[in-house]
Amino acid sequence: MKAQISHQNKKALGFNGKMFSRALIDSLTKLSPRSMVRNPVMFVVEAGSILTTALWIQALSGTGEAPAWFIGTVSLWLWFTVLFANFSEAWAEGRGKAQADALKKARQEIKAKRLHEPSFGSSYEVVASAMLRKGDVFLVEAGDVIAIDGEVVEGVASVDESAITGESAPVIRESGGDRSAVTGGTRVLSDWLVVRASAEPGGGFLDRMIHLIEGAKRQKTPNEIALNILLAAFTIIFLVVCVTLLPFSLYSVSTAGHGTPVTVTVLVALLVCLIPTTIGGLLSAIGIAGMDRMIRHNVIATSGRAIEAAGDVDVLLLDKTGTITLGNRMATEFTPAPGIAKERLADAAQLASLADETPEGRSIVVLAKEKYGLRGREVHEIAAHFIPFSAQTRMSGVDIQPDSSNDKRIIRKGAADAMKTYIEQQGGKFPSAMQQTVQDISRVGATPLVVVENKEVLGVIHLKDIVKGGIKERFVHLRKMGIKTVMITGDNPLTATAIAAEAGVDDFLAEAKPEDKLKLIREYQKGGRLVAMTGDGTNDAPALAQADVAVAMNTGTQSAREAANMIDLDSNPTKLMEIVEIGKQLLMTRGTLTTFSIANDVAKYFAIIPAAFATTYPVLNALNIMKLATPESAILSAVIFNALIIVALIPLALKGVKYRAVSAVELLRRHLLIYGVGGVIAPFIGIKIIDMILVALRLI
Repeated sequence: MKAQISHQNKKALGFNGKMFSRALIDSLTKLSPRSMVRNPVMFVVEAGSILTTALWIQALSGTGEAPAWFIGTVSLWLWFTVLFANFSEAWAEGRGKAQADALKKARQEIKAKRLHEPSFGSSYEVVASAMLRKGDVFLVEAGDVIAIDGEVVEGVASVDESAITGESAPVIRESGGDRSAVTGGTRVLSDWLVVRASAEPGGGFLDRMIHLIEGAKRQKTPNEIALNILLAAFTIIFLVVCVTLLPFSLYSVSTAGHGTPVTVTVLVALLVCLIPTTIGGLLSAIGIAGMDRMIRHNVIATSGRAIEAAGDVDVLLLDKTGTITLGNRMATEFTPAPGIAKERLADAAQLASLADETPEGRSIVVLAKEKYGLRGREVHEIAAHFIPFSAQTRMSGVDIQPDSSNDKRIIRKGAADAMKTYIEQQGGKFPSAMQQTVQDISRVGATPLVVVENKEVLGVIHLKDIVKGGIKERFVHLRKMGIKTVMITGDNPLTATAIAAEAGVDDFLAEAKPEDKLKLIREYQKGGRLVAMTGDGTNDAPALAQADVAVAMNTGTQSAREAANMIDLDSNPTKLMEIVEIGKQLLMTRGTLTTFSIANDVAKYFAIIPAAFATTYPVLNALNIMKLATPESAILSAVIFNALIIVALIPLALKGVKYRAVSAVELLRRHLLIYGVGGVIAPFIGIKIIDMILVALRLI
């Protein structure tokens, strides 16, 4: 069952009376010149609307340059053009505001148990969440709502994050790992957590989400700014042309001795029809809708720049575990070293895994119990000191010092090469037979974990992982788009080679450490490539900060989330591929509607130019290929079509052009055919139909 944000996402896709009313009011509010000046194209249209309105008022007194009904009708449709453009932006913003309203309900005033000492059992005082400051430590127990974003410093608990992710299934949050970040507004279902606040009041994750998804707060992206500059340049050119047409028309009538000069109303109509009003009116809505599509996929983009970058990405760095493979590697077999009993290997492997809460660690404990009857032991009974896994050492283990014995057991398990280095540093020897076993396991795409006790290699644990179904086909689609896929894994090269071949990735980086990921990203960027990657741990933060598109898992650490420019609320590493598709869809939508907007100006030349100048130059009547009834009908039909096409394209701007995984050349050819040729033909048909309706209704 989806909760607040997901419910609002679905509701926002369809017609909503309240949202429509708000968008309508906002479109009127946006008529303020201070608001309109941000969109140069529509600002010019509004200026033209004001001018023609003044001319209409003058015409009502009997001194107008044209009949009052004609000037008034042109002015009315020019105002409609501005309002339709404002409405498209307001409707797109309204969808974001609906989502923000749902989140504001989750962001409520919460009481927090602020601890006097940073440990469980310490005394506390109950304070309002607004009184918490970054660095404060507070306690949350079963049933409590987490007051503010933070990092778990002690404890482990089940947390309901449905207010954020929309998923009702609880998640585990604990200290000391990559699942230590908690979000304000979520609820603890069991046990307790000691949390250190990582944000100031008003700066939490929910607050940032609300700020980001409200369209009115959106910053324009670099591409959008560049396109705005281009549209402004077109507008200035057509403005200069139209302004110079008036003296040219007066001179032509004087020289020819017949005809009537072109009126200011007609020139304003010509200007509005020729400048790129369609894309000018829809550009902002396209950008807002791009962020909205990310939200509907439960991805928070910290800026529109990140979404645009996703559309331009040509290298994807993908973690093997959980992205390319199912992720839950399971222990299937213990292979002992020569002269070592399987029971001894199983016992040491189980001991080293007792504190390992990963699926792999639990599977080792279970396998030793089921296959060799070794029951799990209590940690305090064996005087154990556990060594957690480190990305640097690539091993974990346990030190056991029984009270009744001086025999200390130092057990380690980890990657084969790391264990080989470790055992040699301890003065031991890595058996050649074990090296062969490691290679054999790696060749079949499985993962070998070597177990060492003191200076002796005991054997290898066989961990098996499975490549996700359909992942190879997705990589084929990405390759067609010109995107290179690189698998990142901590496995040895043999295992990485087998998995890479099965999954169909273009390249891989084996035995990857944090600095290796960072180095690889920089190498690609030096070659002019745009790189995207996912991560969830503190060790991923440097690479995430370097990547052009960095997607952090919501279940990850605070440092990973702060380094990224996108956050996946579902914590699904494969979401990166969908993010790239959404980014490309945004760029495609903007490009296709720009093409259509420029192409549909052609028909307006054939409508307005003969109507404006044929009385002076009768030869221009040859351009009236649509056989429009009268000059007034031709001008009105062009102006009305120019306004209505914005309304017709609002659904496409918000939904986006359908994404297809094809090459850039094929995509360009297809869009030129549909939106270029279609943009030329559609206005001829539309303007003629409007002309026929005006004549049939005897409005002309």
